[in-house]
Amino acid sequence: MDMDGDVEERRVQARFITKLKPPCKVPHTSIAIPANVTRFGLSTIVNSLLKAGNDEWESQPFDFVIDGELVRLPLEQFVLAKGISAEKVLEIEYIRAVAPQKEDEPSLHDDWVSTVDGSCPRFIFTGCYDSFGRVWKAAGECTHILEGHRDAITSVTIVSPEGADSVTVATASKDQSLRLWKFDTEEHLDQPAKIRAYKVLRGHNASVQSVAAQASGNMICSGSWDCTINLWRTNLSDTEGDLVSIKKRKVKNNVEESQMEGEALSTLVGHTQCVSAVHWPEHSTIYSASWDHSVRRWDVETGKDLSNIFCGKALNCLHVGGEGSALIAAGGSDPILRIWDPRKPGTSAPIYQFSSHNSWISACKWHAKSLFHLLSASYDGKVMLWDLRTAWPLAIIDSHEDKVLCADWWKGDSVISGGVDSKLCISSGISVQ
Repeated sequence: MDMDGDVEERRVQARFITKLKPPCKVPHTSIAIPANVTRFGLSTIVNSLLKAGNDEWESQPFDFVIDGELVRLPLEQFVLAKGISAEKVLEIEYIRAVAPQKEDEPSLHDDWVSTVDGSCPRFIFTGCYDSFGRVWKAAGECTHILEGHRDAITSVTIVSPEGADSVTVATASKDQSLRLWKFDTEEHLDQPAKIRAYKVLRGHNASVQSVAAQASGNMICSGSWDCTINLWRTNLSDTEGDLVSIKKRKVKNNVEESQMEGEALSTLVGHTQCVSAVHWPEHSTIYSASWDHSVRRWDVETGKDLSNIFCGKALNCLHVGGEGSALIAAGGSDPILRIWDPRKPGTSAPIYQFSSHNSWISACKWHAKSLFHLLSASYDGKVMLWDLRTAWPLAIIDSHEDKVLCADWWKGDSVISGGVDSKLCISSGISVQ
């Protein structure tokens, strides 16, 4: 027998296990499978076993984990690379593949879509270079238009706690201001309702690049091209000194609703370049990323910079999540998505680096209910889905025709993104376990 034929004939004993519930469980007995099988071949085997036990089973893609790592090589190569004995029965865990099953029709805007927020399952919020914010109930269904900014909206965050009847949103803009808005998502409207902010926050002296909310919704923070981070109150009824004035603006002889103006409660100083991203995951802790190449952690009470991580690249985005809600993901002026674990000594070195993009990274976001999964968006026009258990992207979403400027998760099983092509894209049916 020739050597090639011998390789093809080699088989290993394997047992498939899963945390998935019936009807997704196969028998626990071991079977002999080809040694050179790929993950696609493994998926075919599992679907065949499931079909044998259930005539109505419809095939679906699976991924496979051995010793805590996703299989991305032919099985025999993977086992050799990991130093696993091929003589013992391999335990192979199968999970649903993380990849979109459906692409909705894009929702068109009048200019670049610069920011998206999918943290509320009832709607999607987009900010645009045409200075308007928009609320979308679903693809193509715009319910509200937020009017008032005088330049591009750069960032948005949902402020109101989950479950609130009305929604409070904060927006940041190149017009050097932030605005707070309230609206009711349960309104049934024939056409988009136009709403104005109830409060305007002024205090930065350059474009405001990013905004994030405290979990309670009582405060927000903002990062700016003026190199500072400002903290602000959000409460409509606040009377503790941050109220500057109540103005009635006259536009086309119509007196509009009163707007409050607020001043910053405090300012965090330390960055030396644009503060491109802020994140407020804990009551007393803010994280920031900057074009000065640093990620910083701030104590809200004292205003002090508790730790710095320098990565040698200007940074565009930052998010904290994953295991223990402690891993810091950031991307910027190169194609590499970096992840740090600040709990470990020597945290200046990333514990993971993902380098499949071909241009600058514009956005990154952890999945809210997974220790392993996150997404990234890039000027290369792609959104990539990642699992910490493999160095290769799980899926590449190629919905945009130009740079992707923003991306987020929505409803736990969808990815939303916006970009220079003026489109909001929704990719759904993504199974994250």
